[in-house]
Amino acid sequence: MRSQSFERLFSPLTIRGHVIRNRVLSSGHQTYLAEQNLPGPRMIAYHEARARGGAGLIITESARFHSSSTSDSLDLVIQNDDAIPHFSSLAEAVHRHGARIIGQLSHSGRVTRRMAQGMRGVVFAPSPVPDHRFHTLPREMPTDMVAEVIAAAAAGARRYAQAGYDGVELMASHGLLFAQFLNPHSNLRSDIYGGSFENRLRPLREALILVRQEIGPEHIVGLRISAAEDELSGLEEGDVINICKSLAAEGLIDYVNTTFGSMAALGASVHVVPPMEIEAAYLASKSHAIKAAIPVPVFLAGRINQPQVAEAVLAEGQADMCAMTRAMITDPDMANKARAGAADDIRACIGCNQACIGHFHAGNPISCIQNPVSGRETLFPVKPVKAPASKRVLVIGGGPAGMKAALTAAELGHDVTLAEAGPQLGGQALLAQLLPERAEFGGLITNLQTELARHEIRIQLNRQIDAAALTDIAPEAVILATGASPYLPPVEGADAADMIELPDLLKGTASPGNRVVIADWRCDWQGIGAAVKLRREGHHVRLAVDGICAGQNLQQYVRDYWAGKLHELEIEVIPYARLYGADTDSAYFLHTASNQPIILEAVDSLVLATGRSPRLELEPVLQAASLPFITIGDCATPRSAEEAIYEGLAEVAEFLGS
Repeated sequence: MRSQSFERLFSPLTIRGHVIRNRVLSSGHQTYLAEQNLPGPRMIAYHEARARGGAGLIITESARFHSSSTSDSLDLVIQNDDAIPHFSSLAEAVHRHGARIIGQLSHSGRVTRRMAQGMRGVVFAPSPVPDHRFHTLPREMPTDMVAEVIAAAAAGARRYAQAGYDGVELMASHGLLFAQFLNPHSNLRSDIYGGSFENRLRPLREALILVRQEIGPEHIVGLRISAAEDELSGLEEGDVINICKSLAAEGLIDYVNTTFGSMAALGASVHVVPPMEIEAAYLASKSHAIKAAIPVPVFLAGRINQPQVAEAVLAEGQADMCAMTRAMITDPDMANKARAGAADDIRACIGCNQACIGHFHAGNPISCIQNPVSGRETLFPVKPVKAPASKRVLVIGGGPAGMKAALTAAELGHDVTLAEAGPQLGGQALLAQLLPERAEFGGLITNLQTELARHEIRIQLNRQIDAAALTDIAPEAVILATGASPYLPPVEGADAADMIELPDLLKGTASPGNRVVIADWRCDWQGIGAAVKLRREGHHVRLAVDGICAGQNLQQYVRDYWAGKLHELEIEVIPYARLYGADTDSAYFLHTASNQPIILEAVDSLVLATGRSPRLELEPVLQAASLPFITIGDCATPRSAEEAIYEGLAEVAEFLGS
């Protein structure tokens, strides 16, 4: 990456008298860091890290402002004045580092299961129109309840203002409640809140009017809205432009924060947190169209993961501020590094979705596979504390676990040697980047290599470690990160079948026949990626998954994206299929729920995505040498890059820090 000045990205933006120091935005995103539904030490430390790292504006995640939208989830709630001191502590932490802060107000309407004590609650929406993601059929919100919700939004805004926030943002994005009122397909009402455009706009318009009355002229009032909802019954681009024009003409909004998609349908939900398979800044033309229609600043979100991408969007006049949320989850210091001319040192987000939105969907606090400190700021020191004494440390294995381990050991002040048996660093990530539309996963390797280069670490490639090598290097502590090898399950008739291990397919060292069956035990991107790769190369492909669906173990936006690709490519998916046997022209599976046979005929080649086995051959060698060591990553047990990198930080710091 060549050095850039990023003049537009680091120019100030003034909104209603508030000077925002640059155009770098951390947009509202659910963190699950709330404590008792309020900002606490973990959430404060998380946002403070981004403010310290140079962000211009931080919009904190959507807070529930009315009881009809609360659940057992770890969401923020801002329904009474007792919350004000907690939000004030967060605002003070952000302001302390020169950033501005705005708070979101949100009501999900029909796009929720509204779980409490394991049960679904009563869900209210403009009309009893079901969504197609949560499978909720809501109850129509009575007219007086609509007015109550509008008033509650204004009360929530007042609490933000009293807490010292610079402004508030109402959410009419992603098919949420205000968007449901705006949409004639989800708003079938016959009262003053339904029917005409003016009536459907009324709830949002009245809420904005009351918000301004409550917070006064000195605070910012923003609107988040999807530029289009990308759903059969969703708002279209022209509708959204008219909504923004109407509200801006009345002076009710100080900015528009654009996104895309809807949470009311599986396919449209991918735009909430678009993964690496989607082009960077792919929504810039959408924000540009809105910007051309209204006189207030327009923000843009959607895969803006590098400062040069944001600079290009700003240079083209497509937006006034760029949401770089995941970029700062991966590297909280991204803005400061770019401003200082050290863009090459930025740890770039690769859009994997695994530990950010993936954690959130699993009910866990968010983090990042590349940056385990993210979301855990209260657990790890801002800067590593040097160990009392420097040791000679040998790290064996140059995959993500070994690379992170070497970095951690060096930052603790140790003398580090990293030995990798192969010709290059990267481990399993080298294979992951070869799958269709997943080349960006290789950025994980690039980022780690960049960090390694900043330390005096001896890297020895093509170096096999045995007892003699241990004597030669003479380490005082060893970190074993030798990874894993493909696992070959017992397959009856295997000798007669053309069976291909997935790594050989990806590396091009195996040539499958025309009709291919993929045995996908992993139920992740490997089997799907192999299926798409082979289909695009002209093969007939069937994907037999040992789970309930293809991509069962993927973050749901990634899973749904690839489910669409599999359907478009006419790849047959056979669920509940456990590999049992194979012969010259058939593959045999057992249905995992019934134990009945699934016989796939006319098979030329069987591709195995059947997992990996840990490589443990060096453990007894280290034990015999009486060397202190730990085992991390896949050679502890095969998992993903997230666990490998986490252990390369946390377990190594514990092992070598004292």
